[in-house]
Amino acid sequence: MKRKKIIRVLIVLVVAGALIGVGAGLYMFFMPQRNVQNLPVDFQVTASDLTEEFLNDITRANQKYLSADGESKILEVTGKVSRISENFNGEKVVLLKDDDDKAGVSATFTHDTNQAVNELEPGDVVTIKGVIRSGAYYDQDLDMFVNVTVEKSDIINL
Repeated sequence: MKRKKIIRVLIVLVVAGALIGVGAGLYMFFMPQRNVQNLPVDFQVTASDLTEEFLNDITRANQKYLSADGESKILEVTGKVSRISENFNGEKVVLLKDDDDKAGVSATFTHDTNQAVNELEPGDVVTIKGVIRSGAYYDQDLDMFVNVTVEKSDIINL
């Protein structure tokens, strides 16, 4: 008798947990995305200055540009195109970096803004708008500098 009651309570708890999990997952999946290109810019900066801020004082730069709630700052970054590539998702990635910089700004475009990259060539000076996701730092394990990451990018002017 007591065993049946315990099993019944466990089944109710499992079903309730599953319903809460499914509900949270559906909420996150259908949650509206922030349209970065239609929002105002928080900072205008050059690629060199942005990377130097992170390399000089990463804690202060993180406080200035990044947010733990996922609503990181929207930037307009101006710099020289060093390299253009494509990631595994088919999104274009533009690296803004001067020849003498230790690190650069890696801007990932969306499927909707990929076509804007077709007119770019290495050496062009361009302004890109996007949301910052991580800053530049030196990775001792890899013995290399890691670039600033900007996502949901689009070209403002060429």
